[in-house]
Amino acid sequence: MTPSSANVTAPRDRQLAFVLLDRPVAIDMHAIAEAIRTRYPGLPAEVVPPSANGHGAAQSPLLRCDGEAIAFMNIPAPLPRERPLEEVWARATRIWSQAPSVLAGHRAHLVIATFGQIASPLREARLLTAAVGAALDVVAGCSAVMWAGRVVRPAASWKNDSRAAFARYPNYPILLWIDLAAVKTPSGFDAVTIGLSNFTGREIEYEVGADSSGVLAKVAGFAAYLVEHGSQVKDGHTFGGSEAERIKIRDGRSRRLGGAPVWRIALGEHG
Repeated sequence: MTPSSANVTAPRDRQLAFVLLDRPVAIDMHAIAEAIRTRYPGLPAEVVPPSANGHGAAQSPLLRCDGEAIAFMNIPAPLPRERPLEEVWARATRIWSQAPSVLAGHRAHLVIATFGQIASPLREARLLTAAVGAALDVVAGCSAVMWAGRVVRPAASWKNDSRAAFARYPNYPILLWIDLAAVKTPSGFDAVTIGLSNFTGREIEYEVGADSSGVLAKVAGFAAYLVEHGSQVKDGHTFGGSEAERIKIRDGRSRRLGGAPVWRIALGEHG
């Protein structure tokens, strides 16, 4: 660990979701609130009355879910075609061949975001994931979800996997929230997370080499561990299912992400 990287984290982006729609549609906020209650029994959800949120519209764009406000913005136009998003969709295409046609064909989108301060990024992600999943249940023509401008998944995957929004560690729907990218190197490839910094202030860089067996599952498992324990993980700590599998975690700066702070896992470093 170098002095310049110790205890350094990147600024955390606010988590929000973009739901792509085949065409502009009206949304029923009461139906979404009911879908949340149905999906997650015992989780309170209700529409905030327009008079309570300052909006003059007949229907409020705000839900209150487990005491937290979630805003729904219904935009009858496609997502802006911004250059930083091109790589996000390129990564999605590597595992979902229909991604380009979905992006080109959508005609409207929802922006769903928490409103106000929430105690932890995990709680924020859970509540927002619940709201997105409920919207997918009741809004017609949903084709994809983009999470925090970093991860794109098909709507069908989101509809199913978001049911685990409140699952206990390690069963979070982590691959809705973070992406895994493989970067070629002379010795094989590195596995890099994209989006973990929304939870922990840094990403993972895993020097894989030539033996790629099971590595993406290991990185996803480590990402879930960091979401649960991130503030307690320090340079030199180890992670793994058994003594033979334990790997050492190093606090460092990224070679792939412009020098951003990362957790680095190097070949041959075991606990």
